[in-house]
Amino acid sequence: MAFFFEVLLGGLMAGLMYALVAIGFVLIYKASGVFNFAQGAMVLFAALTFVSLVERGLPFWLAFAITLAVMLALAVMVERMVLRPLVNRPPITLFLATLGLSYLLEGAAQAVWGTQVHGLELGISDAPLELGELLLSPLDLFSAATAGGLVLVLSLLFNRTRVGLSLRAVADDPLAALAVGIRLERIWVLVWAVAGFVGLVAGLLWGARLGVQFSLSLVVLKALPVLIIGGFSSIGGAIVGGLIVGAAEKLAEVYLGPLIGSGLENWFPYALALLFLLVRPAGLFGERPIERV
Repeated sequence: MAFFFEVLLGGLMAGLMYALVAIGFVLIYKASGVFNFAQGAMVLFAALTFVSLVERGLPFWLAFAITLAVMLALAVMVERMVLRPLVNRPPITLFLATLGLSYLLEGAAQAVWGTQVHGLELGISDAPLELGELLLSPLDLFSAATAGGLVLVLSLLFNRTRVGLSLRAVADDPLAALAVGIRLERIWVLVWAVAGFVGLVAGLLWGARLGVQFSLSLVVLKALPVLIIGGFSSIGGAIVGGLIVGAAEKLAEVYLGPLIGSGLENWFPYALALLFLLVRPAGLFGERPIERV
């Protein structure tokens, strides 16, 4: 049982980090109705900018502040140059725009910072921490606590404040929100700015785990089953979906891997998401679209 709980806790901690990445998708989807394919490139761009500044001798806090300023400036540019010209266009148009934006960000990161792999140290020991009979990684505990805290703050911000009310109004009916005085441009800038901040934190946490390299942008693919299971429009769904995916992939790898084969952790979340698509297409907390016929 001690080993079972150790595996389960490891999966839940990884799930919180998946949920953090998924929330970046949820925020932009709620505000503009578009799946932001550039979220992975934002994670990579933020992590690569931060680690490159640190390697040039800047202290941690200053590199973090400069990277955050860069991501906020990027949010304003995306709203002005991508979203605003494409208002009232079909969702597929916006999706393709974010797809192009992802390649643009990856190319810009490569041109500015190079293509070499960077190690990222957060000053946390790798020695296992003993909690009773459990052995846990201090880095995993720190990452899970950081991701969980940020997820909680974002959930409160967008569910209990006027900003969150405005965001829900824009998500439900952009024209009605515009009619009552909500400025769509400000909401879009704010949401992209928050998504950039989430990308920065996620990039640091995942970069400390995997190293800062261009494959880091592929980490966001694990957010897809999280969104399918939890629902594309629910922050709470992203949290629950992340925990389900994290726990399920670890338990499947340990207990089903010896029977089916290794590498189960890589594809099991997608198989689980496929089952949810067949049974509950909108996800656990997603809203089913209602159309008049």
